[in-house]
Amino acid sequence: MQTQANTPAPSPETLLRLPAVVARVGLQKSAIYEMMNRKPPAFPRALKISRRAVVWPASSIEKWIGERIAAAGTEAQS
Repeated sequence: MQTQANTPAPSPETLLRLPAVVARVGLQKSAIYEMMNRKPPAFPRALKISRRAVVWPASSIEKWIGERIAAAGTEAQS
């Protein structure tokens, strides 16, 4: 007799293009790219999916937003 694991299938990662990232984080394109080019990067790096197209994993954008919220909370408490 075989048993099946009751593990859910992994959900696919949502990939966001630049207009969606701009709308989600409230920064302009130039600010996003400037922050990406800092050493170390202050914004998640884009993934190149073709010669002219880049995307960001939605999870990395959500993590970045969460980090900004957490940082703002600790600054307010100082």
